[in-house]
Parts: sequence; structure tokens; C-alpha cells
Amino acid sequence: MSSYTSDRIKLPPGFWAALHQLGIAAQDIARKARLPHTMITSPTVTTDQYFAIWQAFSDLIGDTAQGIIKLATVFETAKYPPTVLATYHARDYRDALNRMARYKQLCPPEHLRITEQGEFAAIELGWLQEHPGPPLLAGITLAFLLELGRRGTGQPLTARLVEFSHAMGDRQALEAYFGCSVRMGAECSRLILHRSDLDRPFVSFNEELLDILTPVLDRSLDDLQGGRSLSENVKRLIQRSLPEGPDIQVVAKKLGMSDRTLQRRLHDENTSFKHLLTQAKREQARAYLADPSLDIKEVAFLLGYEDQNSFYRAFRLWEGDTPSNWRVKQEGWRRMLVTEPYGPR
Repeated sequence: MSSYTSDRIKLPPGFWAALHQLGIAAQDIARKARLPHTMITSPTVTTDQYFAIWQAFSDLIGDTAQGIIKLATVFETAKYPPTVLATYHARDYRDALNRMARYKQLCPPEHLRITEQGEFAAIELGWLQEHPGPPLLAGITLAFLLELGRRGTGQPLTARLVEFSHAMGDRQALEAYFGCSVRMGAECSRLILHRSDLDRPFVSFNEELLDILTPVLDRSLDDLQGGRSLSENVKRLIQRSLPEGPDIQVVAKKLGMSDRTLQRRLHDENTSFKHLLTQAKREQARAYLADPSLDIKEVAFLLGYEDQNSFYRAFRLWEGDTPSNWRVKQEGWRRMLVTEPYGPR
């Protein structure tokens, strides 16, 4: 989870140029999103404005799938922002993806989780707030990750499988673009790649440029993480003490304040200790259940539940399913990748 501490998001200048190439004026986006035209030249926007811009683009372009494909392919490499240049000029595709996941923390509100297992690598898209962004934004994020590999390696790479949590319009067009099966209505949005492709070197590798960009971006990331919000710090302390049962007084003491002061400051950030405790347990539950070496009784213990039934009841409230069924579904897509052929190579 990224340490997202600000409600200000940078829009790269290349974004508006790409929309112009698609025949969509920035003024039309502002009008459709009901935002002031000054937004076009503003260096940052709020999360709500960011989502409104993407929704406006989706409405104006028509079919979501076409919007995803057109924007992913028309965005000029020369107009990549520094965080993306540091991935485009990486040593290989794996290095590029890892850099993307790392520096994505500087570009909220989405974050990426990369896992490699067997012959495949999965990149799962998550959101840093309760409500996910517009479907088109999820689509363009995953399409751009594949586009990055294609441009960096100079090869027409294909994915193994793509899953979206929402409908994305023309499925056939998306399958033609990604070169694989595309499933909609999934639990989350994820891109499954052939793991061997991650070893492909980037023809765009530029060590000299990386030596300039990397320290600057790392320093910015360190500054961001050092200044993370109180709620993020509280959630991290909660996660570390889940087996013992986190206590607000103990957490407050570690932060050098009284529990009453902690409650007040969390209220100022529109959250509460109870809410953060639930978030921490839910995130850790998903992480533990993804590990097949842990049985559900152990997961319940690691989360601080006195018995397995209490954990079951809580998990059903979070995910609408039992821990056992959720784990089976996660394992299902992994087995399916091995047994079912998807897309050309």
C-alpha cells in the first residue's frame, strides 16, 4: 500500500496533447467534468477532479475499450513524465515494472502489486481510497503497462490474461489489443504476463539518464514516506501488532501522544482508530490467505481473532464470501493460467 498523503495529483502535459490527437479538446473535458477551465493549466488537481476528468474522457470517447486502446497507443514517449521515463529507460521489462510500482507511489490514487509465480507474473491494480476510479482509468493503467513493455523491448508482446472488475465495452477490441482473453466482472483488475517476457532487455535502456533520474525520484519518495499521514502511520503500527490485539493507548504512546489526542487528530483526517483497525485486518487477511502455506486457523490467529468463527464472520462482511471460498477463487485463476490456452504467443 502506498503512503499516499496528499489530495493533489499531477497530470502530465502529454495527457492533454494525447487527447488533442484523439480530437478531444481540453476545454470539452473541463466542460463535461464541470470543472473550471483553469484546471487545464493547473500543475495539480484533486482526486475528485482527477476522476471527473477521466470520466469525462470516457463519456466523450464513447466506447470504453476504444478509449483505452487509442490513448495507450497515441501517448508519445517523448512526453512521458520523469516517473515514467525512469521505467521506459530501465534495463529490462522486470526492472521497468518494479520501478513503475515503486514510483507509482508518487502518482496517486492507484497502486500496483506485482507477484511472480511459475510461468506467469500478475500485476494487480488497487486504489488508495474506498471508491475505485472510473473503469476507463483502470483499463488505461493496465494497457499502459503492456504498452511500456512493447515500446521498451521493441517487441509485440502479448499478455496471458486480463481481468477487469467492471465492464469495459468492446471485449473483442481489447482482446485484439492485449493478445489474450479479457474477462470482465472479476474481483479486481489485473494483468497477467508471461514471466519470461520480464527478462527481455529494453532497447531504450539509458544508464546515464537513470543515474540522473533515480536519485531524484528516490529522494522524493523518501520525503513522501517520511511525511506520511498520521492515519498511515497508525495503520502500520496496527498491522505490526495484530496478533497481540492493537490497543489505541499503546499505539498513541508509540506516537508520543495521548489516546484522546490521537482520536482527535484521526478525526481531523476523517477517519478513526476503529476504521483503521478494520482496514488493517482486511488488507492483512487478503495477504495471508494468498499464502497457501498458512491454514485459515493460523490466519485468524495472526489477525488477532480468538477463534476461527469470529474471523469468518468478519471476512464475510468485508468480501461477501468465506475465507475458504475466497482462497479457492484466487487459486482458481492461477490453475486456470496453467491449464487453459489464452491468446497467441
